[in-house]
Parts: sequence; structure tokens; C-alpha cells
Amino acid sequence: MLYLIGLGLGDAEDVTVKGLKIIKRASRVYLEAYTSILTVGKEALEEFYGRELILADRDMVEQQSDIILKHADTEDVAFLVVGDPFGATTHSDLIIRALSCSIPYQVVHNASIMNAIGCCGLQLYNFGETVSFVFWTDDWQPDSYVDKIEANLRNNHHTLCLLDIKVKEQSIENMMKGRKVYEPPRYMTVSQAAEQLLTVLHQRQNKGQSQDVSALTEESICVGVARLGSTSQKIMAASLKQMASIDMGAPLHSLIIPGDLHFLECEMLKYYAFDDIIAKRLSDNRLKTKV
Repeated sequence: MLYLIGLGLGDAEDVTVKGLKIIKRASRVYLEAYTSILTVGKEALEEFYGRELILADRDMVEQQSDIILKHADTEDVAFLVVGDPFGATTHSDLIIRALSCSIPYQVVHNASIMNAIGCCGLQLYNFGETVSFVFWTDDWQPDSYVDKIEANLRNNHHTLCLLDIKVKEQSIENMMKGRKVYEPPRYMTVSQAAEQLLTVLHQRQNKGQSQDVSALTEESICVGVARLGSTSQKIMAASLKQMASIDMGAPLHSLIIPGDLHFLECEMLKYYAFDDIIAKRLSDNRLKTKV
């Protein structure tokens, strides 16, 4: 059987008891190594699990899944995913490939960014569509995610922004020349994401694009989250302009653009306010909201 096992968000000890038992008995154990990371490395996981792990990069999972699925119809193969296995569509594709080969599968779920983000005090059922930020290049600067953020704001919904990570990526030059040379890993920070948002807002203002009262501005309160689920987890509520200059430390980071806030959400966010001005804005907003 093929087992897809969620590892949670913190460190090696976040694996479930069920997942750990499967890891220990499986013939082969793969560690998916490109959609997210833990705060500890492969070696720490191997020591805790008592097993050797095979790193599975994007190319292996998306183009060479037959390597992972080999003999999975006659022996147990474990595929480990940071967070929850269904946090990325790539893993649904792996299941489809397994089913097409008549290989049974089982999923062991765990915490993911999609539910653990509630730790900041924003209520999960008030979130709208999740968006993704990518690193811009000189000739590719997509900004359609801003339209989705503003659509969420018009519907009084919060927006969870997932920030780009680049692991084992090739430069265009090395890719064109067929050289297996990879760039150093990069992880987008909340300050980089906020700066990107500000750039789009300023560009749209300069083009004279109208904005309604619910639109995002540089003074909109947003929430930065770093290393969610770890002992060094950090949460900060600040204006979008302030967030562009806040250093929240090591990866991974996520950004939230809140919609209308419930009074309990305001009360919780006050504890993470960047300064007294943000705390007062949240207090004032709390007085305007209904119980």
C-alpha cells in the first residue's frame, strides 16, 4: 500500500502515532522536499524515526512517480508530507497515479497551514479564497491575487496568503543548457509579500483605477505569521505599510489580510499588535462590531 503521511508543522515530534508506526515498518520512506519545510532537517527526522529517508523533489514526484510507486502493490511505501498530504494538489495527482496502477492507498492526516492559521485569533469560517504569492522576476510580475483579496474583502472574508518557496530550482540559463546546477533555496518573507502588495497598489493608483471603500490600502491591518506550529512561532498585526519593514525571522512565513473583524478577533489580535496605534485601531474596531 501507498501511505501518504502528514508530518504537521513544527518538528519531528509532530508526526501522529499512527503515522510513526507506518514509517517504522515501511519498506521505503520518501520525504517530499519542495512544497514546504519543517524547522528541523532530514537528519533530525531520520534520527527520530529510526529510518533512512529518500528525498523526493518536484521532478521525482511530478515526472517520475513510478519510482515512488514501484512495488507499492506488494509492499508498504510511505510518502511524507510537511503539514497535511492534501495541502498541495501534487499529492492528489500521486494518488490518481496510484489508483490507475491498482495500488491501494491510505492517508494519515495532520495539522496544516489551512487550519492551524486559526491560532492568530481569526476564525476559520470567516476565511475566503486562499491565494499564493510567487517571487517576481524582471519579466514576470503576476498580480491577479490582488483581485481575489479584494473580492474576499467585499464579501467580508479574510484572505490567507501562502508565500513562495524555491527549493532545488534551476536558473533559466542552466535549464536551457541542461546543467543540473541548482540555485540556493529561497523562502518569501511577509515583508517581501507586503512590499509586493504595496507595489501593485501604487501601480494601480497611478493608472487611475478606482477603489471602493472595501479595497486594500497601505493602512489596512494585516497579520504576519512565521514558523507556525514551532516553539519559535511569531505573530504580528500591523498595517500593510509597516509589515513591509518587519523582520519576522526564519521561514516559513504566511500573510493574512483580514476582512471584517468579529469583536473576539479584534481582542485576540490586540495581543499581537505591532505598536499602540495598531492596538488602538483594533480596540476602536472592536467597539463598532456586534456581539
